[in-house]
Amino acid sequence: MTLVILVAISMMWIPVGLFFLGSGDAKTCGMMTFSVGIITIIGGILNAIAPTPNLWDATILIPFGLLYLVIGHALLWGVENMKSVGNASLMLSILCGIYCIANMNGYPAGLAKVAPVPYLAFMFATFAVLTALVWGNCYGKISAKLVGGLLIVLTFTGLIVPVFSLFLFGAFPF
Repeated sequence: MTLVILVAISMMWIPVGLFFLGSGDAKTCGMMTFSVGIITIIGGILNAIAPTPNLWDATILIPFGLLYLVIGHALLWGVENMKSVGNASLMLSILCGIYCIANMNGYPAGLAKVAPVPYLAFMFATFAVLTALVWGNCYGKISAKLVGGLLIVLTFTGLIVPVFSLFLFGAFPF
């Protein structure tokens, strides 16, 4: 389920990245972001209630989905003060930092039984940077072009490469 959600997220990150780079419109990107937010939250809930629940994935998918809903709302309704969006993104950056450390070290005794997975640690480190940059952008401190460019790069390194690496080869790139 999580891999399917990552592909859906990639379908949103590219248009939003290009929008930040000056191509596209806010309303279409907002609708895509809002739709992906709903899909991400539903996927997180399904991960949580599955016969073999995956609370680890659910616990990060739902906050990502909530951020996507907030961003979608801001783009669709033309919110001018983006600080609340930035604050939500900052909290997600902190969560991604925790997931980075957990995936770097592994915690096999805990409820989630997290194995050390270097590529997931890398992904969450980059997601922590991305969401921190979104926070900075919402406060007018970071350029939209930097956020847009990073969204496009991370679409491939953090979404497409790991998904298809797992689908086709059964393992992460590293």
